Amino acid sequence: MFNTILVPTDGSPMSDNAIRSAVEFASINHGKIVAISVAEPIPYTAFAEGVSVMPDSADYEKHVRELAQLYVQKVVDVATAGHVPCETHTALSFSPSAEILKAIDAFKCDVIFMATHGRKGWNKLFVGSQTQRVLARSKIPVMVFR
Repeated sequence: MFNTILVPTDGSPMSDNAIRSAVEFASINHGKIVAISVAEPIPYTAFAEGVSVMPDSADYEKHVRELAQLYVQKVVDVATAGHVPCETHTALSFSPSAEILKAIDAFKCDVIFMATHGRKGWNKLFVGSQTQRVLARSKIPVMVFR
């Protein structure tokens, strides 16, 4: 039924809950894990006029790609310990939710296990949530962990 589990991770402790649950579920159901982490490019618009020092975008992107690789490796480590097959994917995008949704088809996933940061009030309204975007657009079930 749910043989291929997509596990988006941002390296947060909340993601760790989703990772552990996905691996346990995959182990019981003889499934596999696809781990994805999306590195976000440097947001140039966030810099105010008159800023004299601009970070090097190549260095920044290299750094966030390395972090994304560390995040998916954490999933591999948990999956390996649980004897669950796991493949990884990292991407660079301003829209993590779009990359997560693309991965559904690319890896033929049946279900998504992901964390939410549980924003509330105005912060939720203005900042939005990648998890909410995935929930609104996913054509497969999404298990959300808090």
